[in-house]
Amino acid sequence: MRNNLKKEDAHLDGIDTRLIELLYDNARIPVTELARAVGMTAPSVNERLRRLEESGVIAHYRVEVNPAALGYGLMAIVRMRQLPGKMKELEAQINSIAEIVECDKVTGDDCYIARLYLKDISELDPILDSISELADTNTAIVKSTPVKRRLLV
Repeated sequence: MRNNLKKEDAHLDGIDTRLIELLYDNARIPVTELARAVGMTAPSVNERLRRLEESGVIAHYRVEVNPAALGYGLMAIVRMRQLPGKMKELEAQINSIAEIVECDKVTGDDCYIARLYLKDISELDPILDSISELADTNTAIVKSTPVKRRLLV
């Protein structure tokens, strides 16, 4: 699959965009409902979806889990700057921490920015302690998320 497609690269029209929006809101929406929403037949919508998948525009269909419903009421962002010679060890450690649900390797002063979920604040120090011999950290507790992950179309 191709990555980093731009809208003009994929030649998305208004119908493609609407289909993606509908799927983003509910990836389990039946093709018949998609077809009805865009005024097309189900086979035509299936063909469009196949084309969007093959071109890499639609990469996955996912379930979104609500962390709070599982008791994870606290989200933190941890910025990490690896200590000299510790890059591979740090990356392995990050991968081993189940509470880290997303991590980006970045440019700038930091090397990694990780998002993690905790049941309560007491879980944070053991995680940071497991990283402290590999990296300097800076942690922020997330109060709210005014902009959720957005759709790019």
